[in-house]
Amino acid sequence: ELGLNYPMGPFRLADFSGLDIGYYNRTDKYKQAGDPADLPPRALKIRVERGDLGRKTGRGFYDYSTDPPTPTQD
Repeated sequence: ELGLNYPMGPFRLADFSGLDIGYYNRTDKYKQAGDPADLPPRALKIRVERGDLGRKTGRGFYDYSTDPPTPTQD
């Protein structure tokens, strides 16, 4: 998680910024370019559809109801 001296790993960073932001950014890019590589990953889509948007909802790739936050299992 702290490799290369980053303060947080990519999944915590996604949770911090909001999973919906990344999801809609990738969806919009796909709509514009039509490249399937731009589609959001399935794990991201599932979480956004379920309303697990990261820190702002208390759950995303991590569950923030615990201290320290724990990775979610799905």
